[in-house]
Amino acid sequence: MPDFLFLEPVVLILNFFWKILKVWWWAILPIILFPPLKFLYLWYIQDKWNSTIKKIMLEVKIPEEVPRLIQSMEQVFTGLHGAHDVFTWKQKWIEGQFQLSLSFEIVSIEGEIHFYIRLPEMFRELVESNIYSQYPQAEISQVDDYTKNVPQDLPNQEWNIFGWDMVNTKESPYPIKTYKAFEEAPGTPEEKRITPLAGLLEGMATLKKGEQLWIQIIVKPVREEIPWVEQGKKIVAKLVKRPEKPKPKSIIGEALRVLITGKPPYEKEEKTPEIIPPEMRLTPGEREIVKGIEDKISKVGYYSNIRVIYLGKRDVFFKPKARIAFGFFKEISTENLNGLKPFKKTFPRVEWIFPKRRVYLRSRKLFRRYLRRLPPLYPREPAYPSENGRFILNTEELATLYHFPGRLAAPAPGISRIEAKKGRPPTIPTG
Repeated sequence: MPDFLFLEPVVLILNFFWKILKVWWWAILPIILFPPLKFLYLWYIQDKWNSTIKKIMLEVKIPEEVPRLIQSMEQVFTGLHGAHDVFTWKQKWIEGQFQLSLSFEIVSIEGEIHFYIRLPEMFRELVESNIYSQYPQAEISQVDDYTKNVPQDLPNQEWNIFGWDMVNTKESPYPIKTYKAFEEAPGTPEEKRITPLAGLLEGMATLKKGEQLWIQIIVKPVREEIPWVEQGKKIVAKLVKRPEKPKPKSIIGEALRVLITGKPPYEKEEKTPEIIPPEMRLTPGEREIVKGIEDKISKVGYYSNIRVIYLGKRDVFFKPKARIAFGFFKEISTENLNGLKPFKKTFPRVEWIFPKRRVYLRSRKLFRRYLRRLPPLYPREPAYPSENGRFILNTEELATLYHFPGRLAAPAPGISRIEAKKGRPPTIPTG
C-alpha cells in the first residue's frame, strides 16, 4: 500500500475542521479579544473615576526635639490602614472605583528638606488625626504641589533628570532591615538614637542651587484577599522542613491504592519519630530568616512602590549625586533577608538599539508617573506584586523609610522645622 494512503484520514479530518472554521471563525474572536477589551474598559472607567477625586498636598513640619521613637510612626501607618475599602461588583465594574493610594515624599529643594504627604482630600482627617496622636507638636499645613515648580516636560534643553523605581530583591514576605536593627531601644536618650534616615538627610542637605532630589513612597492598604501571608507561611514551612499536609485523594485514587497495596484506606503508615525536630536543626542564620518572615506577616501590609528622581539645571546637574539615595537603600538591605534595588524595566540605562532615544523616553515616563503618583508599569496593574515593581511592606518597614527625626538624631541643617512648640494640635474641620 502506498505511504500517501496513510495521510488520507488526516487530510479528511483537517478538511472537516477547515469547513467548520470558515463558517464559524467569528465565534473565536470574542474569546481572543475579551482579555484586552476587559483591560481597556477597566482602565478607562478607573481613570475617569480617579479624575473626579480631589488630591491635596500636606507638609509636615516637626519641632527641634522629637521625643517619640520611630515606633510612633509605625503606629501612624497602622492607623492609616483604615483607608482600605471593599468594593461591590457595581462599584468596580460600572463606576470604576478602586483602592486609592497615599504618597509619602521626602524632598530636597536646593538643600532644603521637606516631608510631604499627597493624598485624596477625603483622607485628610484620617491622616492628620493619626499624625497628631503620635506627634502632637507637629505642624501640618496644606501646600501647593512642589512638582509644579519645575518644567513639566523634563528632561529638556535646560533641565536634566535621572531616576528609577525600586523593587524588592526577594519575595514580599522577606523583610528589609528595619529601625529595630539600628540599636534603638525604649528609653534611649535622643542624642544616642540612631535613625536610618540620618545619612540620607545629610546627603540631601548638600544639594546646591538648581538641584533637587525627590523620594516618593506610594502605598495602598493590602486587604485580606492578597495571599502574601499564606506565601510567607509556606516559605517558613519550607525553611524548617515541615512536611506538607497530604492532599485529600479521590475515591477512585483510594480504590486503586487498596488494589495495589492491599492496605485498607484507614490504615496509616507508621513513621519513626525524629529525636530532634526540624526546627531545632536550623542554623542561626536560618532562625533569623524564619523570625523575620514571621514578624513581617504578623503586621498589616501595604502595596508599595518607591521612586527616586534627581533633577537639576544642566549647568549644575551631576548624576553621581543620585548615589545619595542609593546609599540609603543599601543601608536598609541585607543579603540573607530582603532589600531594595533599581527596577530594570524602568531604569534609564539602555545599551542597544537607539539607546539615547530609549533612555530619553524612559526618563519622560518616569517623570510623568512621579507627577501623577502612578505605579511603575502603569497602566499595567499587576494582579500580585511580584516582578512588577510593586511589593508589600508592613508598617514597621514603612516607618523605617519615612519618619520624623529630631535634630539630635538627624542634625541635617536643611530640614524644615518649627521653632515654637505648639500647645495642642489645631482642631480638624469636619463636614
